[in-house]
Amino acid sequence: MNRKKPSNSQNSTVAIKDTNLISMVSLLACASMVSAVFFSSYARYLTRNVLSPATTSTIPAKAIQEPVNKSNSFVLPNFDSKNFVAKVVEQVQPAVVEINVTKTVQTQALNASDLPIYQWFFGENPAPKSQEKVARRSGSGFVINPDGHIITNAHVVNNADRVTVSFVDGRTLEGKVLGLDSITDIAVVKIQGTNLPSVKLGSSDGIQIGEWAIAIGNPLGFQRTVSVGIVSGVNRSAKHLNISERHVGIIQTDAAINPGNSGGPLLDAKGRVIGVNTAFIPDAQNLGFAIPINTALKIARELISKGKAEHPYLGIEVKSNNNRNIFGIREQGVTILHVVPGSSSQKAGLQVKDIIKKINNQPVNTADEVLRLIESSNVGSSLHLQLQRKGRTLQSTVKLDSLPTSSQ
Repeated sequence: MNRKKPSNSQNSTVAIKDTNLISMVSLLACASMVSAVFFSSYARYLTRNVLSPATTSTIPAKAIQEPVNKSNSFVLPNFDSKNFVAKVVEQVQPAVVEINVTKTVQTQALNASDLPIYQWFFGENPAPKSQEKVARRSGSGFVINPDGHIITNAHVVNNADRVTVSFVDGRTLEGKVLGLDSITDIAVVKIQGTNLPSVKLGSSDGIQIGEWAIAIGNPLGFQRTVSVGIVSGVNRSAKHLNISERHVGIIQTDAAINPGNSGGPLLDAKGRVIGVNTAFIPDAQNLGFAIPINTALKIARELISKGKAEHPYLGIEVKSNNNRNIFGIREQGVTILHVVPGSSSQKAGLQVKDIIKKINNQPVNTADEVLRLIESSNVGSSLHLQLQRKGRTLQSTVKLDSLPTSSQ
């Protein structure tokens, strides 16, 4: 029996099917190999980079560079478990005191006879009766020596009937005002005691803008409050502050200063006193001011020894020439506006419209510079002035008097 051979078309169909099957098998095999390679690589990635602990990191040691410690690089204070501010506070706070002042004032008693309707019915009221009232205020201060001399502000203890001084350890002692100076707003209070804690005194000369500034005081009754900032400015004048315009060289800081801070210390990062907190501008933020400690100590020594402070006095009024230009060149020096009759300046021959070019061979261009040179001198010493008068250069020596009480 003969079998029928498949036709050519049937053979082609079978070949195509076989070829497709082989291609599909090959494709699946390739896919399996790719998947195996992928998952094997991914597994190694997870093992090395994700699942391994941080201590087994394979990052080369040189991949992370250590910071270069150059001599001109900025270095922060050593921040350990207790930062430098806390250390300063711990060091200084025992010598910072709260000063409480009481004063008896006379006030008029308000009664029904003071009311207009009472006077309309019954006529004029009798003379109003006065009554006594005890006014209280508080401020801050700091002990400058173990004998119990305390520096504070003059406006804190002015006209006080009683002064008490409280320490951080709870002690409260009676204080006596040895003297005060309204020009610099410095006063000295004395308490009885020995081996009292005292502050470390620094120097206000050479203070630079940007240095740390730490204020300690009792603002608004919050005892021993600490605020931190920087020195924002130096050699400020008192024109915009509620203190004598003769006072120059004031330190400006953005450390918070509020009522009650008056008389407290302004400290540097090492805990040394560089100023006496004295004023702030209420309508602005972070504008506080302190009296330089060098000025405060000079006045304090006079108050301790004599009970008052003397200020050198030249007897002239001057203005800066900053806005005067001659042929586009700013004129140097300060112009004399007024010479006080009977003063040493009048006796030395100084005249209105004289232009002071130099004092003690130092060029002067502002009224503040003149005042600063006067204040840094002593009563009875002399200043050598170089003047310009009607195109001529003159030399004059003027002896400094003591500032009259009427001018303070």
